[in-house]
Amino acid sequence: MTTRARSFDAAAASYAAHRPSYPPALFDAVESLTGRPLAGARVADVGAGTGIATALLHERGADVLAVEPGDGMAAEFRRTYPGIPIVRGDGDRLPLATGAFDLLTYAQAWHWTDPARSVPEARRVLRPGGALALWWNDTDATVPWIAEQEERLRVFFEVKGETHRTLPEGLGEFTTRSVTWTRRITLDDHLANLASHSAFLVLGEERTRAYFAGERELLNPLFPDGIVEEQYVVSLSVAVV
Repeated sequence: MTTRARSFDAAAASYAAHRPSYPPALFDAVESLTGRPLAGARVADVGAGTGIATALLHERGADVLAVEPGDGMAAEFRRTYPGIPIVRGDGDRLPLATGAFDLLTYAQAWHWTDPARSVPEARRVLRPGGALALWWNDTDATVPWIAEQEERLRVFFEVKGETHRTLPEGLGEFTTRSVTWTRRITLDDHLANLASHSAFLVLGEERTRAYFAGERELLNPLFPDGIVEEQYVVSLSVAVV
């Protein structure tokens, strides 16, 4: 797990360039479920990576601090967002003051934590009435070509069964919301986004290159103009503690 989590450091620039962003409706939902506006809220974005979510929280007026363990990801963050503060750490060891934050956010990052450590840490740094927001941005398997691609990935990586995310206990009741959105990008960017995932980053160059050559052959006839419309579902879960 640590090897995969840290694999992003070597691909930070590609991650920043190709990973999808998040729609405004997600942050509307965060405000609705936490019962307060992001503007003026003291927020820590944990596992911030290259700052995709952090920057959007900042744009909504949050007083946001990024927390990121990886050297390469933190360096890319600082290069892109020099005006947003970032500290080094992870969800299991938050370098944050007790009771100092209104909101903790984990964008695509909670699954890298050990809940036995990250849950007490979340409770420690949140003020009374503060909230924890976890979200994941997944491709929408109700779209046929996406479902076919996901099946190819499961076969290639020999994934058995479905992946289920379990929400942590000890933080109160979670309320969930789903937000569907799309983006249009080039086929090259679509494949580069896939290649920035940890499973490929630890796979090795030769097997990765071979996989994407085959994937390009399959997708070219579906997108003859070279433009791919990706559809996503953001799964948001919020607990007020």
